[in-house]
Amino acid sequence: MIKLEVVYKSFGKRVLFKDLSLEFEAGKTTALLGPNGSGKTTLIKILLGLVIPQKGRVLFNGKETKNNSLYKKLIGYMPQIPEFPENLTPMEIVRMVEDLRGEGAKRLEEMLHLLRLEGEMTKRFINLSGGTKQKVGALIALAFDPPILLLDEPLVGLDPVSALRLKNFILEEKKRGKTIIYISHIMSEIEELADRLVFITEGSIVFQGSIEEVKSSTGKDRLEEAVLCLLS
Repeated sequence: MIKLEVVYKSFGKRVLFKDLSLEFEAGKTTALLGPNGSGKTTLIKILLGLVIPQKGRVLFNGKETKNNSLYKKLIGYMPQIPEFPENLTPMEIVRMVEDLRGEGAKRLEEMLHLLRLEGEMTKRFINLSGGTKQKVGALIALAFDPPILLLDEPLVGLDPVSALRLKNFILEEKKRGKTIIYISHIMSEIEELADRLVFITEGSIVFQGSIEEVKSSTGKDRLEEAVLCLLS
């Protein structure tokens, strides 16, 4: 379980989170929704230890993350826009991350086949297409078989075949009991993948619960319409 307890984070005079408390249930897929600027990316960076809140605690499996970097090996993170050293090849990036994590990419061959990256691994990252760079981001997030996945718009920029293959893989990971936090603006993806929704706006949680609960609470049959009600 991932837990945030009364987290406070400000940037200068702007308070982004004030007494934010939130739980991500182990073995479930939680969709993190909200308009641009609502705090989703900052929340992900807090979970990754890239942004440190001024107050509050972040816990993974009951252990506080402060002054403890070992929990990061539990996480596979796929950003919306992957950024790696541009002069390296994807294979060199894999080896670099293996050194950083202190472990091998145990599902490397499986992911290379799934993402159809076999012919791209010796090319410089700077020379790859946008969609291929996205696949490299997926490769790094998934090849180490971590129990927790943080996926930020993972299907954006992929061709339809690759997007379908990756979506089906995520569904299989869900069945295997992975804890997944999923950011997307595509409601059809959310309905297919998510067990729960957390909707954030202006740094505050305005809804958390199942898809059926958000539909019921707003009186809407379609998730798109229910989400629009949360914005109003």
